[in-house]
Amino acid sequence: MSFLNLMKVAIRAIAANKFRSFLSMLGIIIGVAAVIIMMAIGQGSKESVRQNIQQMGTNVLTIRPGADRRGGVRRDPSEMQTLKPIDYETILKEKKFVTYVSPEVTASGQAIYGANNTTTSLYGEGIDYFDIKQWPVIKGEEFTEEDIRKSAKVCVVGKTIIDELFPDGAEPVGKMIRFKSIPFRIVGVLKPKGYNSWGMDQDNVIIAPYTTVMKRLLAQTYYSNIVCSAITEEMSNDAIDELTQILRTTHKLKDDQEDDFTIRSQQEMMETMTSTMDTITIILVVAAAFSLLVAGIGIMNIMLVSVTERTKEIGLRMSVGARGIDISNQFLIESIMISITGGIIGVIVGWTGTYVCELFALPTSIPLWSIIVSFAVCTVIGVGFGYFPAQKAANMDPIEAIRYE
Repeated sequence: MSFLNLMKVAIRAIAANKFRSFLSMLGIIIGVAAVIIMMAIGQGSKESVRQNIQQMGTNVLTIRPGADRRGGVRRDPSEMQTLKPIDYETILKEKKFVTYVSPEVTASGQAIYGANNTTTSLYGEGIDYFDIKQWPVIKGEEFTEEDIRKSAKVCVVGKTIIDELFPDGAEPVGKMIRFKSIPFRIVGVLKPKGYNSWGMDQDNVIIAPYTTVMKRLLAQTYYSNIVCSAITEEMSNDAIDELTQILRTTHKLKDDQEDDFTIRSQQEMMETMTSTMDTITIILVVAAAFSLLVAGIGIMNIMLVSVTERTKEIGLRMSVGARGIDISNQFLIESIMISITGGIIGVIVGWTGTYVCELFALPTSIPLWSIIVSFAVCTVIGVGFGYFPAQKAANMDPIEAIRYE
């Protein structure tokens, strides 16, 4: 029997039992749709994280005080005071693989203007910070080196601060706001960034000269961090080695002593987040793939029922010259058609599901290979789980099959 005739017989058999065939496909539809949606969410989340990190600068390096030991007890990095002005000044003098450098100190509290207030974070930074973070001022201007030298009470603010403190739409530049009773004059407004992948509002921020925050708010002589940018992303490792050597020298550390600081790159953060998202995606896809396994068992079950119901038909076909391989191919084609048709519908459902996910602010991106793999898996399921029923039909005794009631 020709392949075309086998296809026609398979289509007639599937059409004769539409509801049963649909139920056979349902597991495949759900499995394929689940795999595609899980892959789309995983891929979309990875791209979202990558974009957020790229917005912060892929060549950004952050120097933090390291946790050392005192009396056998490891101290918390936030309690250490190892980053001093001498470190910043030495980096500025000796840097070769670093372009911009900014000391950083932070404080949290309430910003107040008139009867309005909001809880926010105040960052004390140098003038290079805006270049490091690629964060321009869209209204007004940045504070200057002179403001840093004089510890001037000036600041630039994010869009959220404007929305909370000036809900009537008043012009914020030039206005005086208070943070922990210290007045700050707004000199500029930052370009909006929105929320990042971790759900943090990046615009809920006030940035002031680091000397102002250190002297007038925190009364401290050390930095929380030092933020730098390498010349290029590819030179990040060279920059880390250079900064490590500079800081070990300024901190007078011996060769056998551990660093009392840590240096982290955005590239390292990106790799860590990507690895984490890959692991989560694999777990989700494996969970969704189990439904495909169950669907394959369901197809085999239905095909066995079909073989039993059509035993007399099989006997008649054999008696008029149909070979065992023709009978086997007939049921195998039916199984594959059910599986692939379910796969096609599953792809459509999965594609639609990704748009539904986007309505709930879930980032999605469907990789083409996930669709190709889904079709390949559907074909394998059709062949694999249809083989046993097909062989059972092919091995029937024609005489016994015709007598079957």
